[in-house]
This record gives sequence, C-alpha cells and structure tokens, in this order.
Amino acid sequence: MSSSYYTPGKERASKVCQLFQRIAGRYDLINDIQSLGMHRLWKRSLVRRAASHSSAGNQYPALALDLCCGTGDIALALARHGFQVHGVDFSEKMLEIARERTPGALAGRIRWSCQDVLALSEPDGSYDLITCAYGLRNLADIPAAIALMLRLLKPGGQLLILEFGKPENPLLKTLFRLYLKMVVPLFGLIFCRDARAYSYILDSLDHYPAQRGIDELLRRQGFIQTSWQNIIGGTMSLSTAFKRQ
Repeated sequence: MSSSYYTPGKERASKVCQLFQRIAGRYDLINDIQSLGMHRLWKRSLVRRAASHSSAGNQYPALALDLCCGTGDIALALARHGFQVHGVDFSEKMLEIARERTPGALAGRIRWSCQDVLALSEPDGSYDLITCAYGLRNLADIPAAIALMLRLLKPGGQLLILEFGKPENPLLKTLFRLYLKMVVPLFGLIFCRDARAYSYILDSLDHYPAQRGIDELLRRQGFIQTSWQNIIGGTMSLSTAFKRQ
C-alpha cells in the first residue's frame, strides 16, 4: 500500500504536515503500540547521552534545540535534565499536546515554536545541543537540514539523531519491511481510520539514506566524531556527531 502522504518535491512539507495534523491525537498511543513501548527507552538513551556530554564541561544549563519535536518527549526530558530547550515543529496540533504535557515547573525551561525547521533563521552558534527524533526522515531537504544543524550549533556542540534505520541482515530486513508494510498500517486504520497515514513510514524510509548515508552526509557537511548505534539490529539507529571546536 503506497501512502498518499509521501510526495517528493515542493509539496513534501505540506503533505507531511497534513499527516501529522491528522494523527496528532493518537500519535503517542500508536508509537507505544507499534514499538511495544520501546521508543521510550531509545529516547531515554538519547537524553542520557546528551546529559552526559553537557555535564562533562559544556555551559550549564546548556541550550538545546529539539527539531521536529512532535508532542514533546525529548524536549521535556531534556528540560528535566536542566537544559533550556527550544522545541520546533510545523504541526500546531502536535505542539498543542506538547504544551498541555508541560508541567508548570518546566514552563520556564521550554519554548515551543510552530515553524518549518528548514526556515529557521536563528543566529549561528546558538545551541550547545541539537536533537531530532523521528523527524529528519520527514524533511524535504535532508542535506539542507544537516547544514542548518551545523550552523546553529556552537563550536564543540553535539548533534543526536534518533531515527528508523535499515538493517543489513537480509532476514531481519525482510521481516522489518513486512511489519512496516502489513502490520503498522493496520494501527493507522484502527486508531486513525487511515491506513495510509502509517504506510507513510515505509514510503519515507525507502527514500531515506538511513544510518550509513546520514553518517556520510554529516561528515561531508563538516561534522566530526560521527558515529551511530544500531538498535534492534539496525531497525532503529542513534547517530551522534559534533561540531569542530
């Protein structure tokens, strides 16, 4: 089943925004179901890595930018670790949920912005940390997004990207694709009455360079100390990179 939400070119951003506006209310529920709750563990791993780097000598409280922040999982966790966080997403409905989830004790540490990531115009070197969880794959121009991340990071700043991956094991690759093609769209049909909303994941992954390709793009753009951690055989990956001092 091909997704009507995946459209390359100029209409990409509007189609993806339309998708997330539609599924916002059930987004967290379906994430829990399709990953058996494990996405929460992977996000905690990202936040622990960010906090470890921050406490190792960076400015504290560090300034963090969470791109494609969705309903706020990463941004809220970073704020709980003492970061000052700017969460950016182009879906107002996703951000409405993020704002509702923000406890009063964290309100002064988080700023939410509804805008296209690729249109961010903040000054160079604004952030100690940039995170992007399950969002880079959805952007219309991934190399431009990576260039933006490099520009917005301070020297020595850290970039962390959590995203779907492409396993190299042939059997796992086949099983993973079947899961994304046959099972995940059922969740969209049951919970959102729109199977195509979740067949989008496989469509977008087919056009995504995944962990090896992203690592190459990061190095090409000028990031250093690039690496990635495969999760569940490479079905997911956590990429890390730094801006040169």
